[in-house]
Amino acid sequence: MSFSIAELFNQHFSEKFELHEQHLNNQMVRVLRTIGYDRNYKRALGQYLYDENGNEYLDLLSGFGVFAMGRNHPTIVSALQETLTMELPNLVQMDVSLLSGLLAKEILATCPDNLEKMFFCNSGTEAVEAAIKFARYTTKRSRILHCEHSYHGLTMGSLSLTGEHIFREGFGPLLPDTGSVPFNDLEALENALSGKDVAAFIVEPIQGKGVNVPDDNYLPEVERLCKKYGTLFVADEIQTGIGRTGKFWAIEHWGVKPDMILMAKALSGGFVPVGGVAMTSKIMDTVFNRMDRAVVHGSTFSKNNMAMAAGLASLHVVHSEKLVENSAKIGNEIIAAVNAMVPKYEFLKEARGKGSMIAIEFHAPKSLGLKAAWAMLEAANKGLFCQMILIPLFKEHRVLAQVAGHGMNVVKFLPPLILTEKDRDWIVGSVEKTIADTHNVTGSIWTLGKNLAGHALKNKK
Repeated sequence: MSFSIAELFNQHFSEKFELHEQHLNNQMVRVLRTIGYDRNYKRALGQYLYDENGNEYLDLLSGFGVFAMGRNHPTIVSALQETLTMELPNLVQMDVSLLSGLLAKEILATCPDNLEKMFFCNSGTEAVEAAIKFARYTTKRSRILHCEHSYHGLTMGSLSLTGEHIFREGFGPLLPDTGSVPFNDLEALENALSGKDVAAFIVEPIQGKGVNVPDDNYLPEVERLCKKYGTLFVADEIQTGIGRTGKFWAIEHWGVKPDMILMAKALSGGFVPVGGVAMTSKIMDTVFNRMDRAVVHGSTFSKNNMAMAAGLASLHVVHSEKLVENSAKIGNEIIAAVNAMVPKYEFLKEARGKGSMIAIEFHAPKSLGLKAAWAMLEAANKGLFCQMILIPLFKEHRVLAQVAGHGMNVVKFLPPLILTEKDRDWIVGSVEKTIADTHNVTGSIWTLGKNLAGHALKNKK
């Protein structure tokens, strides 16, 4: 009897939500059904998703950024199919991999010239875990510093460096000897580093939660202060890297040279889990300093041929299709277009970000009627106004996006880097229509708002 994934998919297509309710995280199914995101997607191509009725959706979530090249890119698909048919030796373990060597060479060519070595793993959180260990061993210090409201992952070490408390609650005690400072606060950073006991300062060049962009002097001063106090400067580019912000690495906007760059997400085009750490030779040679230490840190599936092939193909697509340049052009045009709306709409505070990492922030209006409506939502659940934007964007305009973090009135766009001018106009038009609708407190969108507030208050009891 033959085995067919296509047959299984078609046979059980309508059972997706029931299977998750029975065997997986049923709370996720409840969320999707409550906000009306419970669609049965049947196909995906590029920046678009297609449901069972053939409706096209513009994906501004891109799997939390992993589909930077779009879904099912033919070049990456072809590379993976070719790799599967080559009968290559894979994960021999008592050997070294050709494809991982080639991918390391390609990645390091994009990095600052002080980074000469690569370590591969399976995910962003594994890259953070590796950085913690490498920093401690290299500096012979134990303290790891991060920023408030940061997000670095959900395994125990990376969770200890994640500043969003909702992710940490109930999972302690976490990794000892960690601490946080406010993002974009150089005085607080220097105070924390001045004791000369900090192994590494791990920072997102642009914070993912909230899309917080630093002052122009922040990261150059971070580099200077870390050098002054003997602390390793680690740039977490897991979300911001590989073209996301309109530069290959976000650190290029500020011309800095960290001691490590952490990467994952877009590195394999979304096909195969992969992560990595680019680092100085000093760090690599300190950690792996003798033959008997050749295996002191690693991961069974790291450097597997499928992940490495996907990474090589993804980098080829980024360069050959000029996706970094497209990310900068289309993304910055979206930011500018939304900012041009600010004078017209009281709820709209600003759009910000760089390239295709975009935040739209809302705030309390000045006029009495709108202020009362805003206060009703905030009293029910801080940040609830964003759902009044996101749900109509999805249901009425078929644009899929997300909130930028818990308890904040910020909508976040993290689209594939392949957006066209037509997609740009689709986004801008949909955003403006939705924001305009929120300014009519007698309209149907505020019926949605009242229902959301009712659900939020019920869940608090």
